[in-house]
Amino acid sequence: METAAIPVTGLFFAIILIIIPVFVMHKTHLPMVRDTVWSFLRMSVQLGLAGIYLTVLFEYNNPLLNVVWLCIMIAVAAYESVRKQDLNIRKLYLPTVAAFVITTTLFLVYFETLILQDGGLSDARFLLPIGGMLLGNSLGGSIIGVSLFYNDLLRNENRYISWLSFGAQRTEALLPYFRTALRSALMPSLGNVAVMGIVFFPGMMTGQLIAGLSPMTAITYQIALMFTIYASRTVCVTLSIVLTSYASFDEFGMLNKEIFLRK
Repeated sequence: METAAIPVTGLFFAIILIIIPVFVMHKTHLPMVRDTVWSFLRMSVQLGLAGIYLTVLFEYNNPLLNVVWLCIMIAVAAYESVRKQDLNIRKLYLPTVAAFVITTTLFLVYFETLILQDGGLSDARFLLPIGGMLLGNSLGGSIIGVSLFYNDLLRNENRYISWLSFGAQRTEALLPYFRTALRSALMPSLGNVAVMGIVFFPGMMTGQLIAGLSPMTAITYQIALMFTIYASRTVCVTLSIVLTSYASFDEFGMLNKEIFLRK
């Protein structure tokens, strides 16, 4: 059965729902009205443009074009990751890009080769949506994990230096901060996974059900994807911390304050 398209009037009624949170924020003097309106406006424009270029990419399905667009997605994700942590983009952007490239490439190849097993590694209908989901979740984890790691380390710098002065290796002294950061980055995903299928249906599964796929097919895709996303998020946060650390410490193991924008 063909899925019915949402009419323009239906989309209008969806958009005006933003009035509710804006009204609540205005009445409670919560300074989020501007950010909320701007974020949803930006999302609408970006998704509108996405609809245009995805139509082109899906129609031509050129492997080189697909890979180029995936590289653009990675570059933007890495930029947003560093920018939202209030860290020095000039110093930490390239290590962050490297972490995203390694993670996304590794898990895309694994998912499409060993899980899908259809050989369509550069097929736009798999490469871009799945790559986007991996990047989106890795981005969220990286923002939480890397930011917490460096800010927690900055707050407890004297304790870290004490560990070093007592003979601890840098990796030993950093391990408690890494554990805290990784746990914080993974807990939101773990919380969602624990109630998935009971409290809510995830976006990919819902989309497949609306598109007319059988529930069992949608479920198998979602299970496979959630395992991949969780592993990808773990590896990306770990690599982001490890690779950025090469630019964040001097030869004596001291934290380089130049990586912070506001501190």
